[in-house]
Amino acid sequence: MSLTFLEAWRLRKRLKPEEGSVLPWLFGLATNVIRNQARTARRHKAAMSRLPTRDLIPDFSDELIARFEDAERVAAARTALETLSDTDREIVMLCVWAGLDYAAAAEALGIPVGTVRSRLSRAKVRLRELTATMMQRENR
Repeated sequence: MSLTFLEAWRLRKRLKPEEGSVLPWLFGLATNVIRNQARTARRHKAAMSRLPTRDLIPDFSDELIARFEDAERVAAARTALETLSDTDREIVMLCVWAGLDYAAAAEALGIPVGTVRSRLSRAKVRLRELTATMMQRENR
């Protein structure tokens, strides 16, 4: 409707009100505006269909944020690891990071397998708690 009235304003000098009603002239303008809009839409659609399809670029922001969070978590875990006793730290490093089983870690440290299991379990719980605490402090 706004385009019709803009067109009427633009062509107002062609209007001859002495010939009668202005309504048919306005309806004619509205019809032409609608036709022009439809033609423009068809041409635009045809032009867009001729363009080659573009590959979508994935949004990497979520992955980037996850990497930052992982880096923070690793830094907090390293700091937490330093607070463990020497024996517990060695058990964690041998079993978790080096991938040794309980028996191999027990043999390397010269302690019973049951001791390795219990200390590793307690050390993991302690590391989780300390890491979470450090992450909360950093996020404040």
